[in-house]
Amino acid sequence: MQSPIERESWATRVGFILAASGSAVGLGNIWRFPYMTGEHGGAAFLIIYLVAIILIGYPVMVNEIIVGRKTNRNPIGAFKALAPNTPWWLVGALGVFTGFVILSYYSVVAGWSLAYVYKVVIATTTADVEHADVFVGHITSVWEPIFWHAVFMALTVGIIAGGVVRGIQKWVTVLMPAIIILLVILIIRAVTLPGAGEGLSYYLRPDFGEVTSRTFLAAIAQAFFTLSLGMGAIITYGSYLRGRHEIPGNAASVVGIDTGIAILAGFAIFPAIFALGFSPAAGPGLVFITLPAVFAEMPLGTLFGIMFFVLLSFAALTSAISLLEVVTAWLIDEKGWTRKQSAIVMGIIIFTVGLPATLGYSVLSGVTFPGLGTDLLDTYDWFANSIFLPLGGLLTAIFVGYIWGTKNAIEEGNRNARFIKLGNWWGFLIRYVVPVLIGVIMIMGIYDTFSG
Repeated sequence: MQSPIERESWATRVGFILAASGSAVGLGNIWRFPYMTGEHGGAAFLIIYLVAIILIGYPVMVNEIIVGRKTNRNPIGAFKALAPNTPWWLVGALGVFTGFVILSYYSVVAGWSLAYVYKVVIATTTADVEHADVFVGHITSVWEPIFWHAVFMALTVGIIAGGVVRGIQKWVTVLMPAIIILLVILIIRAVTLPGAGEGLSYYLRPDFGEVTSRTFLAAIAQAFFTLSLGMGAIITYGSYLRGRHEIPGNAASVVGIDTGIAILAGFAIFPAIFALGFSPAAGPGLVFITLPAVFAEMPLGTLFGIMFFVLLSFAALTSAISLLEVVTAWLIDEKGWTRKQSAIVMGIIIFTVGLPATLGYSVLSGVTFPGLGTDLLDTYDWFANSIFLPLGGLLTAIFVGYIWGTKNAIEEGNRNARFIKLGNWWGFLIRYVVPVLIGVIMIMGIYDTFSG
């Protein structure tokens, strides 16, 4: 079962693992995970998160890679191949659409990260600076966020236009080790600060008295969202995986790298925050407001601030290229477009769709979504994270569990598998555990939004 045109494939197993890990490692690991951990009691949240990774993250990751490799197609083509002449291709279409929407506003936030590579210098060297004012001044500007949004999208388009091996694989082979090296340097600096032990204790010593139902909901949601599941990226990357490469072991490597980097980010952030007397529960402002203030108080803080925002930008870029690849692969497979044409055209369209989110804190600051009451960027994010992503993961699990069949999926997944073999345990998770837990994420997320 092959695509009607010749498709590229990963040159090596390591290339796939780094690319898929790069897709998973993004702002969610370096930005969202630390502040979610801080808001939900530290180590207790971390433990629940790790359990959720095992029960949801890994089985869904395997599930999506299987669908991609079996068909060698983009998400829409994959469902058409496995269930021809049925409406199930709409699940693939949802994945393509979700990747499109997420990248349109993800690029805006990633642009903030790029801008902060130099703004952190201002924030750490200017006397009596108000760090919140620096950040607010940036996002409420009209042209500055648009410029950085455009720069980030141009970088993403350039990498995707280069192809699977010479573009994606080449760059993630550089960016992923760079992310790990930068994290290790930042960790060494953080844990050697006087008073860092309090932050380590907070991060590693669980206090289950702080756990509520929202803690479980947040941990399950983070486990699902951090791995780029439900947005077509893993299906697309799996479609470039050759049959000789195993799936269960590769998926475990990807999940392990993604989870490891998220945990390492905590070691880089919490010791520094506690050592310098800041709050770990600073919410989304932790990275762009609290951390610049931390770096300003730290010896050689400007240097380490630059390193941190370079790290954040690299992580954002590895995820963004996977999102653009989803829509690019669809145009190549289904419409016969060239790779460069697809990447450039879709990059321009996605940039344009992201403009309202870019302007949502300036000229469009008074525009909110009816019923949600959120600004435009948060509205994009709410629909993507509360509706599109979990719905995509839920429907894919139902499709494999009940339509295509876990027997077929296990047979494909175990082809050339060496270290880990799929069995009834995996089928049970895909048929019962995963749909229930993802359903809970959706229902509780929607309930919390409209009841509060």
